[in-house]
Amino acid sequence: MGFKAKWYPLNLGSDADSCWSLSVGPDGRIYVAACNERLGGGTVKVLRYNEQEDCLDLLFDLSEEVEDPYDSGRATQCKIHYSFVPSMTDNVLYMATHLSAPPNGKESYSPWGDWHSETAFRGAALLAYDTKADKTLWWDTLFPKEGCRCMCIDEERGLLYALSYPRDHLYVYDIEKRKSTDLGRIGSVNSQVIFIDGRHRIWTTSDYGNLVRYDPDIARLEWSPEPLPHRTEIQDGWHSVLYDVVADPKQPCVYAVGWVTSPHLLRIWPEEGEWGRVEDLGPTNQLSDPHFPISMGLDHCGGLTFAGDGMLYFVGSRWKLLPDDENPAEMTKRFREGVLWRMDPKSCEREEVLTLNRPDGFAHYISRGAVDHNGDLFFGTAFTHAPVGMYKVEMPEDRKRLNAHLPIRRWG
Repeated sequence: MGFKAKWYPLNLGSDADSCWSLSVGPDGRIYVAACNERLGGGTVKVLRYNEQEDCLDLLFDLSEEVEDPYDSGRATQCKIHYSFVPSMTDNVLYMATHLSAPPNGKESYSPWGDWHSETAFRGAALLAYDTKADKTLWWDTLFPKEGCRCMCIDEERGLLYALSYPRDHLYVYDIEKRKSTDLGRIGSVNSQVIFIDGRHRIWTTSDYGNLVRYDPDIARLEWSPEPLPHRTEIQDGWHSVLYDVVADPKQPCVYAVGWVTSPHLLRIWPEEGEWGRVEDLGPTNQLSDPHFPISMGLDHCGGLTFAGDGMLYFVGSRWKLLPDDENPAEMTKRFREGVLWRMDPKSCEREEVLTLNRPDGFAHYISRGAVDHNGDLFFGTAFTHAPVGMYKVEMPEDRKRLNAHLPIRRWG
């Protein structure tokens, strides 16, 4: 079919153990977060794909840019979690940090138990990087003691929206005033994405998969009466928070998947009716056996991206029991791989494109995907052994388009 996949380990001077954020920048190039969230004192490095040399370049260690060193004694600036946000008006790539790595020399960290301790996380660092001048413009603390789970930009109004962890509050940050405002609590299970509609309303989900909407014109948080579609015979909706959302480049709708086993592909028209119109396009992966528990780290879908050919691409996991596997509930012995799918938004017909496998093991969990200005696809990986990495999927020439990254994605 002309598609070629290549694996790039994120091992540029760091023991990256996850890659939660991968995004195209306003310059049309691919930016990657090499996270280090398990090792005490771990910090996140920001990388960029160098298309001339076909490699990843290290831009900076974010902890150094925001003056929060790895050996501060506090929990560290260890990752960027779905919080790369590009701004086309000023060529800035905004990014915010999340927590999890313990202080240097420590083995664990609890954002709840250490809240009042001297080891408490300083807070989500918000950094503005000028992709044209290749330099950090400024940084600020988005909110104290909490990490940023995901972020979205309203470029016309100069506002950033973010979800905090662990308290799961929605914040708005005024870029010009450099001021954060707490808009209220969503729940206990963080959604993994925020998206914005054409009326400047912000959308996410609650613990049970109900849509949550913030309308800035009336300054109110609202909850939908019904949860999003899920596998009702084995689930009651709990944890059906949004995992990944991509906007249709030609229609006022988005495509979304949830962070729950047996994720469904959804098409949401947020501006239709009182609570939008939601279409259930069915499960993204094979159906699991309802008699055995299964991890969301195995039964997963992510990397939703529209390419230059106008098709929707996403990666779902596929697994099977190995012949010597006597316990179906034992996840470690399952064969697993990431399957790149293509869907026609007109007919909703899907086609398997290729599988994403790394040379030395599994790579079935895709965190985020993006398309660059040349029209090639990129995917970040997590839930695999170090070093984690990135895939580049080179598209056939007849499926490419110059500046395929436009209109640009406005959320992480």
